[in-house]
Amino acid sequence: MFIINRIFSGIADYFKRTDKLLWLITLTASIYGCILIASQQRSGDVNFLRSQLMAVGIGYIAAVIISLMDYNFIAKCWWLIGGVALALTVAVFFIGIQIAGTDDVGWILLPGGLTFQPSELTKICFIVTFSKHLSYLAEKDKLHSFIGVITLLIHAGIPIGLIHMQGDDGAALVFVFMFFIMTFAAGVQLRYFIALFVAIIAAAPFLWTRIMNSDQQNRLLILFSNDDEMLQTYGWQQYQGKVSIASGGITGKGLFEGPRVEKNMVPYQENDFIFTVAGEELGFIGCIAILLIFVLMIFKTLRTSRESCNLLGKNICIGFFSLIITQVVINLGMVLGLLPVVGITLPFFSSGGSSAACLYLGIGLVQSVHMHPTDGSEKPVKVEVSKTIQGSIFTP
Repeated sequence: MFIINRIFSGIADYFKRTDKLLWLITLTASIYGCILIASQQRSGDVNFLRSQLMAVGIGYIAAVIISLMDYNFIAKCWWLIGGVALALTVAVFFIGIQIAGTDDVGWILLPGGLTFQPSELTKICFIVTFSKHLSYLAEKDKLHSFIGVITLLIHAGIPIGLIHMQGDDGAALVFVFMFFIMTFAAGVQLRYFIALFVAIIAAAPFLWTRIMNSDQQNRLLILFSNDDEMLQTYGWQQYQGKVSIASGGITGKGLFEGPRVEKNMVPYQENDFIFTVAGEELGFIGCIAILLIFVLMIFKTLRTSRESCNLLGKNICIGFFSLIITQVVINLGMVLGLLPVVGITLPFFSSGGSSAACLYLGIGLVQSVHMHPTDGSEKPVKVEVSKTIQGSIFTP
């Protein structure tokens, strides 16, 4: 009886300390996404829902475990976390496989026929290692130095370069934006960003001719072209997606009632274009509900960042914020035909076990920051942040 009371007491204490609203928002997103996946898979024989539910379950358990751990201790293991991420990323070059509907060899085959995409885990590992790097430079007063910024560029350049060489430029692009957002929020001086943007603009011709392949170029050009042949080759998925969203009107055709969903009119709709299922079957209201979920998730993450006792906690929360906002903006831009298709999923909604499980690891990190309001010592630490941070993203 004593043991049972201790267990229930521990559970009650956990829920007392945790950010219950963030858990509710996250689980709501996953449930909503699973419903959309269940509707979409009427069009085929593959059971995407089963693998999604399994990934969400594993991710949730892992997130709870991570949230119980002090994020300061987790960050002290940056060398192990970074090493695992690097090893898995490099392993793709030797044992990686390509799955249907993708252009890159970025998956590892697991026992039982399951697949795992290391780049998804690397995103979460990068949040930890890069946050630790930023905090270290700030503590040593080297965040504004040229050498310090160069080390940050090298840190981010390693996963970006490796994942680009795998052919997954969508994931590489996410790392680029995570780098920019995290360094800006940490207080890196504006002159470095200006210099980097000038360098990128100057390198644009080289990037277009030497880095981007013909498919990538045409996916960008189709945004400004009305050529029927290019539309059917490179813009067909976006065209059909926009038609599906428009057909839903205000309230939609009804859940599990979308005729275009049933006929699989949008290729690989369960993945990058899951938003179009909501648009057709739940209409404008269903689409707004998805946006509202992300707004609340982002608000809670930034609120936790603002309330963190040290720069490390702030950086971790900003890292997860940058991951979510980047993928949401790019994914919706792809679906609405405003941005080229680059293979970026809609967080917590798109089918994909690797993405779903690893995103929960990010939620676990944010929960850890919320549940451990000290820097590991007995007293909270008061941290001064830059005026740029105070006047921008940390203000709710």
